[in-house]
Amino acid sequence: QVQLVESGGGSVQAGGSLRLSCTVSGYTYSSFCMAWFRQGPGRERQGVASLASDGSTDYADSVKGRFTISKDAAKNTLYLQMNSLKPEDSDVYYCAADDGSLFGGSLWEADFSYWGQGTQVTVSS
Repeated sequence: QVQLVESGGGSVQAGGSLRLSCTVSGYTYSSFCMAWFRQGPGRERQGVASLASDGSTDYADSVKGRFTISKDAAKNTLYLQMNSLKPEDSDVYYCAADDGSLFGGSLWEADFSYWGQGTQVTVSS
């Protein structure tokens, strides 16, 4: 059974930084895409950053230059380094993994089969 567990959320002032982590277990696909999404109250889930199995990355325009997605394969952990945080970055952040069928990266929610429970990020002005 695939499980994704996020951690690292919290409260920070505008301009600050946070690093989110997503530990993956039970995942047996040799190649896969993983991503970070975020969702606020009353809004659709939005793709933030993706990391394909070939190492290519993709970012939402709103976070380019501020957020960095990476992984530590030895630790089965996906990261999202978030710098220069803004109040509008406040959301619940989710990590996601596809079922091994996705070619390349994606920021589309429908492309991902496995999801974590989410971690809250709050940025105050």
